[in-house]
Amino acid sequence: MVPDIPLNGHRTPKKTPLNNFKEEVQRNKSRERTQSPIPIPGPLSDPNVHFPALNKQNAATGVIWCTDRASERGFPNPNWVNLGQGMPETGDIEGCFERPKNLNISVESREYSPTSGIKQLRTAIANLYNEHYRQGKQSKYTWENVNVAPGGRAALTRIAAVLGDAYLSFFLPDYTAYAEMLSLFKNFAPIPVPLYETDGYKIDLKIIKGELNRGVSAILTSNPRNPTGQAMTREELHELHNLCRQKCLLIMDEFYSRYYYDGEMGESISSASEVDDVNKDPVLIIDGLTKFYRLPGWRVSWIVGPKEYISALSSAGSYLDGGTNYPFQEAAIPFLEPNLVKQETIALQTHFKFKRDYCLDRLIKMGFKFVVKPNSTFYIWVDLNHLPGKLSNCLGFFHEALHEDVIVVPGIFFDLNPLSFRELSDSAMYSYIRISYGPEFENLVKGMDRIEKILRRFDALPKDYDS
Repeated sequence: MVPDIPLNGHRTPKKTPLNNFKEEVQRNKSRERTQSPIPIPGPLSDPNVHFPALNKQNAATGVIWCTDRASERGFPNPNWVNLGQGMPETGDIEGCFERPKNLNISVESREYSPTSGIKQLRTAIANLYNEHYRQGKQSKYTWENVNVAPGGRAALTRIAAVLGDAYLSFFLPDYTAYAEMLSLFKNFAPIPVPLYETDGYKIDLKIIKGELNRGVSAILTSNPRNPTGQAMTREELHELHNLCRQKCLLIMDEFYSRYYYDGEMGESISSASEVDDVNKDPVLIIDGLTKFYRLPGWRVSWIVGPKEYISALSSAGSYLDGGTNYPFQEAAIPFLEPNLVKQETIALQTHFKFKRDYCLDRLIKMGFKFVVKPNSTFYIWVDLNHLPGKLSNCLGFFHEALHEDVIVVPGIFFDLNPLSFRELSDSAMYSYIRISYGPEFENLVKGMDRIEKILRRFDALPKDYDS
């Protein structure tokens, strides 16, 4: 006899006295853990041991802290499901170009790479932006408008280094690595601007006007947004550029620009389409091989912007990081062919939209509610407010997930707090976690099953869940 299988593809366990007993044992274990210590981010070093010249106030943040806690419990091993890592699956996907398995290394690549990157790659990047975003525009990007850096964090660091005395606005919640950039450099003053779920975490243009009126001359934001999975519409992006043109430097992190699901297949949104003059509009666009090209280990990123900024960024790279790996730059050039990128975008959007819809469907059935559905990236911003006890705060939920060999990221890490003005529990993100649907589908199924198991142990599933 074939057992009944619900629409979500998982068999509902038949209730027996033995099953009931096992569930009660699990509930008791859950209640015991309610009183157990929850890991809390803190200093990197033991405060009782003297380490000369080390700043003991620094703490590991974001995914690093989460994976460190998981490592204490045996991560990595095949049983673990990492829904925390901000990384897409790196294997072959139907319709995508085959991931490279070897490199042809030129004689020239034995030398140092120029700190701005090799000219051939810079030219290919400029050509891609012109083909996809600047059709019909007189002003075009050239290789001189591109700066290649060894990864997204290095690109951010270069930008921070070239800023003069300025107020820099950033928005909450946003990418965890911004916190280090905002706190380490003293040549600008960071000003946090909170966004709200009730507004769909959108950047209201009234907010931008207010920031400009108080003297802000630089704005940093991810678009599409990490961790909320929201992208600005073309109309919103157009108005933002009109407000800031010649008044304020826009630093646009566009690593997820092609993980966009609300437009036509293959469509992506970039500030490059809103720039009037590539050498006058103060707009810096950051992207790279990490997310869309699914080659995070190559550590190749780029900044596109006016020549004046690019020249300064090149100088900063010479003393900050020394430049990007030469062979990987050469190998990346064919991947930037505009028609290939278009095909890749369609295949990737099809694949990741399916994964997003699967995870959202499972989470909604478990009782989670979403005011706005993520329309981009590969992240889901999950509200825990309705859950009981320790599950209602991000650190408690993270703790329980560790016991199921699952990694999620507590929301507090996206409440960027470079000046350490707030306590953790005061954070508006204390009741949120970020889940990544970047991993392979099989791991997402296991991850959703284990989240369901956590909720079941705490009697936190909807009453009609099994019906």
